Amino acid sequence: MSRKLKRPEVLAPAGTLEKLKVAISYGADAVYIGGDAYGLRSRAGNFSFDEIREGVAFASAHGAKVYVAANMVTHEGNEVGAGEWFRTLRDIGISAVIVSDPALIAIAASEAPGLPIHLSTQASATNYETLEFWKNLGLERVVLAREVSMSELAEIRQHTDVEIEAFVHGAMCISYSGRCVLSNYMSHRDANRGGCSQSCRWKYDLYDMPFGVERRSVQGEIPEDFSMSAVDMSMIEHVPDLIENGVNSFKIEGRMKSIHYVSTVSNVYKKAVDAYLESPETFEQIKPALVDELWKVAQRELATGFYYQTPSENEQLFGARRKIPQYKFVGEVVAFDAKTMTATVRQRNVITEGDEIEFYGPGFRHVTATVENLRNEDGERIDRAPNPMELLTMTVPTAVEPGDMIRKNGSGLINLYEKNGVAKTVRV
Repeated sequence: MSRKLKRPEVLAPAGTLEKLKVAISYGADAVYIGGDAYGLRSRAGNFSFDEIREGVAFASAHGAKVYVAANMVTHEGNEVGAGEWFRTLRDIGISAVIVSDPALIAIAASEAPGLPIHLSTQASATNYETLEFWKNLGLERVVLAREVSMSELAEIRQHTDVEIEAFVHGAMCISYSGRCVLSNYMSHRDANRGGCSQSCRWKYDLYDMPFGVERRSVQGEIPEDFSMSAVDMSMIEHVPDLIENGVNSFKIEGRMKSIHYVSTVSNVYKKAVDAYLESPETFEQIKPALVDELWKVAQRELATGFYYQTPSENEQLFGARRKIPQYKFVGEVVAFDAKTMTATVRQRNVITEGDEIEFYGPGFRHVTATVENLRNEDGERIDRAPNPMELLTMTVPTAVEPGDMIRKNGSGLINLYEKNGVAKTVRV
């Protein structure tokens, strides 16, 4: 008799209230957000208490949870007021706070009793003894360091019953568990206190001295940019390994990503979990479609991080991209009239009569169509709609639903690198 597998939580990023609602609508079982203090994304549209209340109410109505990231490294004085802040989150109904700094953990535990605490990946938990240590201090869940391999994860699960949260998709920090100081030195923005400028992703080159053209023509030059820009993580093809090894929460990175990204990735991982829990065969059948779907959103190249091997130069962004997204997010459905088969759309990017588009919605629903009978807010027939956030109508061949997103095929500007290292922007 086969053992019963636990359903892992799909945990999505929510940089704004809109993204929170989109993520949950598209299958996320939980979202993580930043409050107005103690987080590591100072530019991610962090939530006020009133917005948190609205987000928690929405999540609760849909059977989902909201976690607040409070994972900054505190310097002297940063912790002032933290007790009241944590108590307010607890009273609002936050399901847990995600913390790395021992001082903030102690404050949350002592001054906001009853508020669950999760250990942030910034704390670099890489072995089961560490998980047991934090369990004994009252923490319910540990977000593993991204450097943990699949074999290590399996070993950890065998020795502890602490909930394990593991990253499955999104950007990889070039430093160990995100504890980087490049940004501090290069732009005076503290990465561990919310101000990372992603210095690792800047373009670098290696020059002979002196820097004169005549010298370079003699000595030659490095033909492509040198950088520390890691590719993104994607574990979509390895969801079975994560489930079989007892991961409780699949964490998707990207609080600063678009609603197109959040909706797509949440949708994909929810479908992947559902498929594998139905049967391994069901997952294998749908896996190619899941992979293709992920490539419809803008992102870097994808790899599996540290799960199966130590990343090499092949997991760094050097030279030309090997794969690029072919779709551009252009709008969302706000209403649908079944009698006239007319969709009312809030536009996000240029839509043109005759465009090949795809509607997609929760539950991995897809509808392809050609833009026909395009009309503006006054009901006038138009050939092109260039103004963002305008309400448009169009005739569709199949029923769609409010909240469905719309992509346009074969459009958008993509940054590419020539083999000689020269960057160029092309339209695809």
